[in-house]
Amino acid sequence: MRVTRRELLIGAGAGALSVLLASCTPTPSPTPTPTRSPIPLPTTSVPAPAALIRSRWGTDPFSRGAASFTRIGVQQATRDTLAAPVDGRLFFAGEATDTQNPGTLLGAIHSGESAAMRVRATAAPGERIAVIGAGLAGAAVAAKLADADIEVTVFEARDRVGGRAHSDLHDDWPLPVQLGGWLLPAPPATADGTGTGTDNGDGEDRADAIGNAAATTFADLETVDLTSSLWRSPDQDTEHIGNTALETAIAAAQSLPADVSLTEALAETGADPDQPELAALLAYLTTTSGADADTVSSWFPPALPAWARTGILGDLGEYVKQQLEGTQLTLASPVTRIAYDDAGVSLRLGTGESTSFDRVVITVPLGVLQREGIEFAPALPFPHRGAINALGMGHIETVWLRYDEPFWDTEATLWHAVDSDQLVRTWINLLPATGENVLVGILGGTAAEKFAELEDEAAALAVLTSLELFAPSAAPE
Repeated sequence: MRVTRRELLIGAGAGALSVLLASCTPTPSPTPTPTRSPIPLPTTSVPAPAALIRSRWGTDPFSRGAASFTRIGVQQATRDTLAAPVDGRLFFAGEATDTQNPGTLLGAIHSGESAAMRVRATAAPGERIAVIGAGLAGAAVAAKLADADIEVTVFEARDRVGGRAHSDLHDDWPLPVQLGGWLLPAPPATADGTGTGTDNGDGEDRADAIGNAAATTFADLETVDLTSSLWRSPDQDTEHIGNTALETAIAAAQSLPADVSLTEALAETGADPDQPELAALLAYLTTTSGADADTVSSWFPPALPAWARTGILGDLGEYVKQQLEGTQLTLASPVTRIAYDDAGVSLRLGTGESTSFDRVVITVPLGVLQREGIEFAPALPFPHRGAINALGMGHIETVWLRYDEPFWDTEATLWHAVDSDQLVRTWINLLPATGENVLVGILGGTAAEKFAELEDEAAALAVLTSLELFAPSAAPE
């Protein structure tokens, strides 16, 4: 959704109102999002932005959600099951198949590299390989196979590359609008010394390890460090409470006879998930996990919140295009059916055409597989179908607002709403780091799922109302 100030003011009178990874579904001819009508907006204490763009991954037929998560009672090895080749013909990649960093940009890339290694160990010289999806995972597969002089054809359902890592470029915006995955834990040098995540088993903080890896992977892209936070309630501003309660609950849950939700694990250790500061922390956690605390596993929890973040400001689409150099790329070509046997693989496209390959790497999002966006003939083996249904597909949505003049007066870059029932509780203030009057709202879990379903007028109300807490007039005395 793209909205200009003129449209906002027409709709409001004098008032004020996306990431994983590529995918395929039966839609035969993807089309750009149509221009929307002016949005009538309510009068609030927050002024209308000059422009606004929002994601809707939850209703996108080529993603059906934002990132995978591990449900209660599901083993992390389920992801390995999904990644296992089928008859040496079908190979799977994507963040849902990565056990170390599922649901992340790095997990997608690593899964693609791993799948490429499996293909290279199996394929004979001269074979033709198809890759379904031109997101980060598909691009990583294609790049590794092309480096080995293997003929690769990439099919992408959308009319662009990048999948759920989507940099939306507009002349009237001072920087790319990142609607999908773009936030990473900052490298340790930029953290505030409080620790950023959970221990990964060898003494190194897990989020720090991810931050270091990300800094290397995306070294050629412009980034920005987001290191200061504001935790605001209607009554007072507070410091963040840290991850101690979460770490204690997760450690205690490891000795339980059965897996429980993160919410139950917190209650078991005497923490109150409804306590305002802890509830705000859990809301922040959903913006990276995509799932509420009462649905995620405490045995295999998501990475815990990072207090310093790195935001990618460069064009992730250009990064993917570079990875795809040397491959044959076909856009706007959803694959609707995959038939396979000892002789090879046949792909049916949404146009009705069919084409044959020796092997195929499938990098579509978990949500697409769960919705049976691709028909398999014969059906996938029971272990693969079980893995697809066992894992969860989480929801994360993003909304970007550009202002001619800022209405806020804080230099903090990460805002969190405490003791709030508003839909959008996590905001990023890019002004201090970039000099641009841009705010980014992020929401996850049930809140994100609801937001994706909202019509534009209702979404406008939710966004502006959520920002009222951060207007100067609402600041605690």
